[in-house]
Amino acid sequence: MAGSYRQEVLNHSIPVAPDKSGVLISITREQANWETINFSVRRLMAGQYWQSNTRNEEAALVILGGKLTVDWGEGPDEIGGRKTVFSGYPHAVYLPSHTPFEVSAITSCEFADCRTPSSARLSPRVIRPADCREEIRGGGNCTRQIVDVIRPEFPADKLLICEVYTPSGNWSSYPPHKHDVHNPPLEVDLDETYYYRISKPEGYAFQRLYDAAGTRDDTLTVVDGDLVLIKDGYHPVVAAHGYDVYYLNVLAGSARSMAASDDPRYAHLRKTHLERDPRVPLVHVEPSEPSS
Repeated sequence: MAGSYRQEVLNHSIPVAPDKSGVLISITREQANWETINFSVRRLMAGQYWQSNTRNEEAALVILGGKLTVDWGEGPDEIGGRKTVFSGYPHAVYLPSHTPFEVSAITSCEFADCRTPSSARLSPRVIRPADCREEIRGGGNCTRQIVDVIRPEFPADKLLICEVYTPSGNWSSYPPHKHDVHNPPLEVDLDETYYYRISKPEGYAFQRLYDAAGTRDDTLTVVDGDLVLIKDGYHPVVAAHGYDVYYLNVLAGSARSMAASDDPRYAHLRKTHLERDPRVPLVHVEPSEPSS
């Protein structure tokens, strides 16, 4: 995995050998120059553990692959099961502020640690695959699968999280949309991360970042393990032919809403009625292969 995060030309990488524990990628609010999201991905080898405390943040751990236990003082809870993000729906755990916890790896595992400032007095909760909601959006070569992990109605303070699966050659986050203005119920101001995994190591995708004023227009080539930070503007994605693309979206901002506005030049495409790509859904609730 490349392990880089990108907003325009910003890059960072943390090399970790495939058979070693470590942090694969990490971005703090200070590095991102925003007030919302801390994001990291960590690998633990079987038998190893990691301790942390949410302190003045709420957190969600999304299991990308493998099995582990999480203990926040009420005894360990076993979660996980899919081998990779392309094997099935996720397990996750929500942890409110001021919660010490310990993660212990049952198998080699990788998980995303997603955090945002919070002082809300809420309850920890395990999110299992059956708790996630699926939505198939678009049609034709704009068909993609969304798996909601933490929806607006979930009892969290600010975090919103979903996984998106885009088949080879298809467009995603399309028509281009933005969420950088607080104008509910039409749009709310949300920062967002796109953490990428690609179905094969040599695969890639393109993500275009441009603003409504026409003052910025960048196209990024993203590979397995890359992280893109979306502070403002439109941000569509297209998967290279031959490679299915996954990204983990973490959002936080001015409201617990996913309201966004389309680029008016392309908004009419939502009314285009095309047959759903038969390859979707790419993943199902139960893992398609055993974890090891």
